[in-house]
Amino acid sequence: MAAANVVPVAYQGNTSASVPDWLNKGDNAWQMISATLVGLQSVPGLVILYGGIVKKKWAVNSAFMAFYAFAAVLLCWVTWAYKMSFGDKLLPFWGKPGPALGQKFLIRQARLPETTQYYNNGEVETAVAAPFYPMASMVYFQAVFAAITLILIAGSLLGRMNIKAWMLFVPLWLTFSYTVGAFSLWGGGFLFHWGVMDYSGGYVIHLSAGIAGFTAAYWVGPRATKDRERFPPNNVLLMLAGAGILWMGWAGFNGGDPYTANIDSSMAVLNTNICAATSLLVWTCLDVIFFKKPSVIGAVQGMITGLVCITPGAGLVQGWAAITMGILSGSIPWFTMMIIHKRWPLLQKVDDTLGVFTPTPSPV
Repeated sequence: MAAANVVPVAYQGNTSASVPDWLNKGDNAWQMISATLVGLQSVPGLVILYGGIVKKKWAVNSAFMAFYAFAAVLLCWVTWAYKMSFGDKLLPFWGKPGPALGQKFLIRQARLPETTQYYNNGEVETAVAAPFYPMASMVYFQAVFAAITLILIAGSLLGRMNIKAWMLFVPLWLTFSYTVGAFSLWGGGFLFHWGVMDYSGGYVIHLSAGIAGFTAAYWVGPRATKDRERFPPNNVLLMLAGAGILWMGWAGFNGGDPYTANIDSSMAVLNTNICAATSLLVWTCLDVIFFKKPSVIGAVQGMITGLVCITPGAGLVQGWAAITMGILSGSIPWFTMMIIHKRWPLLQKVDDTLGVFTPTPSPV
């Protein structure tokens, strides 16, 4: 039986030193495309969405919060945070900090986690995954995941957070929160060894961003009452354009997480779109049934809840399950928005601007 890591003949005998024998050009191309699609979700996707969905007076500040976070996270990521998330173990939930900038490191074959884990008797507990592309592709792919997490948190704080405070918050939260979740679940930490599966960031990105955004919104404080009660978007078409980029970019979000261009990535991309479409339609239908008219922001919220819902299992479930998940993600958050949010004092007290933790009433 051939070894699992034998490179096909088609990828051997290369004539260029920049194409080593282990490099699979198709996998590498898909990984870089996936990373770029995820990057486009943030810049310009969420930059446009945030700038269009808030009041005009907040548009530039909101868009700049996203733009700044993307740049700051990428620099922090390659300087110290990547290895805290995917490097050698420092603690059961944290890796050792260090730069991911050296040529020898970036051009060698990707490894994730960084080291093989063994039982006390010497048997392998969790083997190292070694995709057929360089560490540079892996570092880039994981960087845009980290960046969008911070930008999602920004959605809870739009309309009242000082940009200077945000500039400090971004590197601090990345270092002391995101890296902990990433290492624990993906980088060889204790949850990884417990067998916890987070296909593409259901916890590491979405749940952690929701909780962090909710907590930050509590401490920053609410907007003025008049701004909370009525907050029509300043540009609906721009908002929809940003939402559309976010939706299409999710193909890279979930399709790139098998770390290869395989059947799993194909299923993940299809399931992602099925769930998002179903969730959007369910949310819209509920608006029509109970309020006699559809809501454009409601449709966007339904799309986003569908994308978030499918993320932890996009490559693990069948198509019919994606539809079921879309029905649930389009109805349960709708219920929390229309019923629970209006009756639970805590949710009324905390001003989560765009409903990152729980959807908020839609004005359009």
